[in-house]
Amino acid sequence: MQKPLEGMLVLSLEQAVAAPYCSSRLADAGARVIKIERAEGDFARLYDQAAKGQSSYFIWLNRGKESLVCDLKKPEDAALLHRILARADVFIQNLAPGAAERAGFGSSMLRDRYEKLITVDISGYGDSGDYATMKAYDLLVQAESGLASITGHPAGPGRVGVSACDIACGMAAHAGVLEALVARGRTGKGRGLAVSLFDGMADWMTVPLLLWEGTGKAPPRMGLAHPSICPYGAFATREGLVLISIQNEREWVDFCAKFLEEPDLPRRPGYESNVARVANRAEVDAHIATAFARLTRAEAAAKLRAANTAYGFVNDVADLAHHPALRRIPVETEVGTIDLVAPPVVWRDGPRALGRVPGVGEHSEAIRAEFAA
Repeated sequence: MQKPLEGMLVLSLEQAVAAPYCSSRLADAGARVIKIERAEGDFARLYDQAAKGQSSYFIWLNRGKESLVCDLKKPEDAALLHRILARADVFIQNLAPGAAERAGFGSSMLRDRYEKLITVDISGYGDSGDYATMKAYDLLVQAESGLASITGHPAGPGRVGVSACDIACGMAAHAGVLEALVARGRTGKGRGLAVSLFDGMADWMTVPLLLWEGTGKAPPRMGLAHPSICPYGAFATREGLVLISIQNEREWVDFCAKFLEEPDLPRRPGYESNVARVANRAEVDAHIATAFARLTRAEAAAKLRAANTAYGFVNDVADLAHHPALRRIPVETEVGTIDLVAPPVVWRDGPRALGRVPGVGEHSEAIRAEFAA
């Protein structure tokens, strides 16, 4: 079955996470992605050795690509890239600030030269202002964007445990490329996109920012709780933590009647509305905790289902590996098959196979021959 981006050619001068995330999703959809690497390879290849001796990050984000080792400082290699760009649909780069332009691959110049080319510049903080020249990595941007200040335990700021800023940026870049391809289908002309890690996370931070601007107070760090809804948090059963979420008064009434077995509780002062419960959070949570403490995990689940209460158990990564909702998909690598988490979009006309993860420079010889002068 033909994939929607088959026939598209993407040249990606990329490293780390944000740009490879974007290009990997284009590759999943059938685009041919040529990944430019230094002789030593993308430094993300060396992040860890967890995937059969290979980097878990690299395996995740580089399936379905071709690897071309290239040195932009060599005139013959720069000429090779221009020959590829003459046929390419998309060019992606996330080099250090200004590096692509100094090497002769500035996006504006490329679009002037190749009218149909879509260019994507991925940076830390955009291309203007005091921060434009700063190096930026995920945790640094988590801190700069305010994300760390609302994450973690009340005792102090915390890091989101995955590369949230990189992923937000890569997702936005992927969506932007698809929009630009649709627009080019109408106009025949490419477009330039610029996406930064900071902008990607600032968008996700819209609600905390508006709360602070409207009330003068940012959402406090709550650990496994919600700053403006109660009860919405973690409670200990006899066998671990379970999270519950009460979204409206109808759910609260059902929870009290069927889980707590206290149908009159919603009429008690301090329990009668979400606003009252938030103000009385310590007492409300302590009251609910007493009920959970008597139950096993299975007993809590049964009662919560009977009350039609939204809940989820606080699993660890080992639990995720065996979760009944987890979907997997095999990907071939240099050292064998790795079972990755399947992409989140489920295509109703059948699953899509993911391409092989390349070795460093695995396709250099073939690509150089194909695009020879």
